[in-house]
Amino acid sequence: MGAGPRPVGALGRMLLAPPLHRVGFAHLGFPGRDAPSARRLERIPEAVVCGFEWGIEARDPREVEHRLETVAPDLRGFAFEGVAMAYTIRDALPLGGRDRTREFMLGPALPHTFLTYIGIGFAMSRLPRPLWRNILPDLEGNPYHPTMSWLAVDGYGFDLAYFDAPRWIDGQRTPRPYPWEGAPEYFPRAFDQGVGRALWFVHGARHDGVAAAVGRFPRQRRPDLWSGVGLAAVFAGGASPAQIRALLDLAGEDAPHVFQGAVFAAKARVFSGHVPEHTEAGVQALTGMDSGTAASLADRQRVEPGDGGTEPAYEVWRARVRRCFFWSAPDPGPPPQGNP
Repeated sequence: MGAGPRPVGALGRMLLAPPLHRVGFAHLGFPGRDAPSARRLERIPEAVVCGFEWGIEARDPREVEHRLETVAPDLRGFAFEGVAMAYTIRDALPLGGRDRTREFMLGPALPHTFLTYIGIGFAMSRLPRPLWRNILPDLEGNPYHPTMSWLAVDGYGFDLAYFDAPRWIDGQRTPRPYPWEGAPEYFPRAFDQGVGRALWFVHGARHDGVAAAVGRFPRQRRPDLWSGVGLAAVFAGGASPAQIRALLDLAGEDAPHVFQGAVFAAKARVFSGHVPEHTEAGVQALTGMDSGTAASLADRQRVEPGDGGTEPAYEVWRARVRRCFFWSAPDPGPPPQGNP
């Protein structure tokens, strides 16, 4: 990389990037640290950290792209998350430059649009709120912008819950509303979708532990938490199909939210161009469809910005997918047996 990292890159890495050991379940004291899937799930935040380090230090974006190509396909999208986080911070800081995030998301990261929005959310948890005003790049030409930008708020919720579970999971804190896309009242709901994803990791993909954790939250928060659980179960994996299928029964009346999360996970994987086996098995378990069919269902229910009236188009889209649960729900199958 020639003359070495820019000062903002070196400072950003020192202050903002957690060492790899600090993202481990044992270090963070997660109840799922001894789960059979713990090590597999830990590789996901490790990939994010690697992507962040590459993005925060590199002068030449081509070097970052080359490094991303070396990451295993199952984990590559998470490394893209980390780079998006780094570029967002670099764009936001004084003397950090501008437009890295936009060029990245409209260029090599386009197939990973859904995950790079989440990376923006990771940056939000490390930047003061006044800097959020211009944090979302203009992605004109991307068909999912700005509707799916709510995934940035989801990423914000995931990051806080993952790294400070005592406050945001055990203490059930709620974030101060923020007028993201002009809808401050929806901000806590999108945040909770990220908290739900974090619960899947915190409990090591153990479906019973995840369900118990969701059940300790106030009733009005559980639907969005279950949506995040469904998305993480399918996208990240870590449990057997029978255990994943059991989430529908454990969610009870919130089962359509689990279904919706699974459909969105399938859509994100299909859009990225790589669908791992665990995603294929998970989406089948929760929806009764293969990933391609689930992604097509998501496409058919999509709405354009402004078509949802006073509600964000993102939530209208989610609600339309939830309604499909009642004719697409899978056969419950046998009860889960042990751990994967």
